[in-house]
Amino acid sequence: MANTNSASAPVVEEVKERIELTQIERNIFDRLLATLRHFGLTNRHLRVAGGWVRDKLLGKECYDIDIALDNMLGSEFVDKVRDYLLSTGEQVQGVAVIPCNPEQSKHLETARMRLFDMWIDFVNLRSEEYSDNSRIPTKQKFGTAEKDAYRRDLTINSLFYNINTDSVEDFTKRGIADLKSGKIVTPLPPKTTFLDDPLRVLRAIRFGARFGFLLDEELKEAASCDEVKDALAAKISRERIGVEIDLMLSGNRPVKAMAYICDLMLFWIVFTLPPKFEPAKSEGCDRFCIGYLDATWSLIQLIGDSTFNDEQRRLSLYAALFLPFRKTIYKDNKAKKIPVVNYIFRESLKRKASDAETVLNLHSALDKFLSLIPFLVSDGNIQPIEVNWGTGLDDVPLTSKLRVLTGLLLREIKDFWRVTLLLSTLLYPTEVDCTEDFPKQHFQLDKQRDLFEAVESAIAKLGLEKVWDVKPLVNGKDIMSVLQLKAGGPLIRVWQQKLLAWQLAHPYGTAEESTDWMRQSHSKRVKTE
Repeated sequence: MANTNSASAPVVEEVKERIELTQIERNIFDRLLATLRHFGLTNRHLRVAGGWVRDKLLGKECYDIDIALDNMLGSEFVDKVRDYLLSTGEQVQGVAVIPCNPEQSKHLETARMRLFDMWIDFVNLRSEEYSDNSRIPTKQKFGTAEKDAYRRDLTINSLFYNINTDSVEDFTKRGIADLKSGKIVTPLPPKTTFLDDPLRVLRAIRFGARFGFLLDEELKEAASCDEVKDALAAKISRERIGVEIDLMLSGNRPVKAMAYICDLMLFWIVFTLPPKFEPAKSEGCDRFCIGYLDATWSLIQLIGDSTFNDEQRRLSLYAALFLPFRKTIYKDNKAKKIPVVNYIFRESLKRKASDAETVLNLHSALDKFLSLIPFLVSDGNIQPIEVNWGTGLDDVPLTSKLRVLTGLLLREIKDFWRVTLLLSTLLYPTEVDCTEDFPKQHFQLDKQRDLFEAVESAIAKLGLEKVWDVKPLVNGKDIMSVLQLKAGGPLIRVWQQKLLAWQLAHPYGTAEESTDWMRQSHSKRVKTE
């Protein structure tokens, strides 16, 4: 399992001496400087802040340009840029002002302008003070570039590129050094930085994982202290926490990010659970979650990253992370049993409903997939005689039963069937006991990859890779006609399922043949009854 406590060396990055602008960036900055000259504002400095500077110094392209302004609101400057462009006969592509919204953790007005087909954000340099129980600043005023740099989350994000002087400014005196040595450090003492804005704890973790940098020891100590953990739970909206977690799981080192969260004892602060649920979670359950995530990520790399699209990969990691909770439930206000995983998505992370539904569907399909794997890898030597799932497959020939069962399952989970198969290989042949010490459990990833490929091949041989796209041969109206019904009802649904099973058992059958079979089958039942 991934372990962030080891003294593994950080990724050491090659940092450029100066920023090399693209032609589009040069054009943009030229227009902004021309605006200053046009309005006699040559004493004002324009600076690009944060991530763009960091990425450009690392030789990476970045299309997120944030301009920090001296003593001027973004909306004021955007108006001047627009007026300047109009005076020269240039087209103004688009202007927008995003007002401050403290309830959504947005404390400053941001103006946006589209220049050379790129959206540029403009905001004033700031100096803020926070109250004890909120991350909403109690005082805001125009600040200096140095004050602005020190109020940022990390030294590597505190760098400025001064457009006027074409130079990088490192007001903390260590942003470039930390970038070169691969360290995640806060400009001010970490506890101060985190208590001002506890979301910075998760941002530190995300950037540490993204770049393969090491978290500073003092930073780790501050991040895991009770005061900061309490502030993270109390002051930060669940939506913002959910966004950070989603960025981590969508990133290039999701296991490292989640392992940091676990090591810093933030797991149950981030992934909150309902007050009562059953069965109770085992000790070290968070490690178990990370273990499944680690194995899934490694298996994806082993199978081939291109096998899964971005959405499938992202949701497979969520499903893996929450595998230990796939059979854990709680009761809502109406005493209805709800999966705990649904609570984590909807309440703890405030993610979209479709994410929760997909992961729950993946979890619920696992047992079915696990029951079919022995038969799919047997090369047709054994048949699933005992497997039924209550789908009314009495009329299906035994030789076709595996194709029918597999086809019905794939129609349930559609494009995510490979994700379900991936997770199934981690649980096959028997699920690891959650009460065991997880680090002693070793997934045999080579064997699990072979199993994945064997089942994938068997499904291809059955001709079921896109079975959910197959249209039913007979519609509800036809069923009503054969059954001589005047209105629909539950019986229509029963026969739709039977006819679908017949169609899967007879892949070359026609609508007429399926209708004849239905008529005969119905007639036999009527006589029997």
